[in-house]
Amino acid sequence: MGMHQPPTFEVDGDAIREERMRAGLEISEVAKRAHISRRYLSHLENGTRNRMRPSRYVALRTALNVNDDRLLAPTPRTHRTKE
Repeated sequence: MGMHQPPTFEVDGDAIREERMRAGLEISEVAKRAHISRRYLSHLENGTRNRMRPSRYVALRTALNVNDDRLLAPTPRTHRTKE
């Protein structure tokens, strides 16, 4: 059996925190809406963890009502244009 990782999204904890604060939500509220633990969300925000399974990532995006790439970590391949 291969040891290949399932596809995951690399997220930007600062962006998650910014969007949560912009929405005026507590960590516990967002975690509840996204069906993830408060501790897990806290770890994502502070950078202890930075990878999410697709289903959890979509749930978090939905909970924060943000678009596809806002929460993703910038990669060398995708240059974000500053507006």
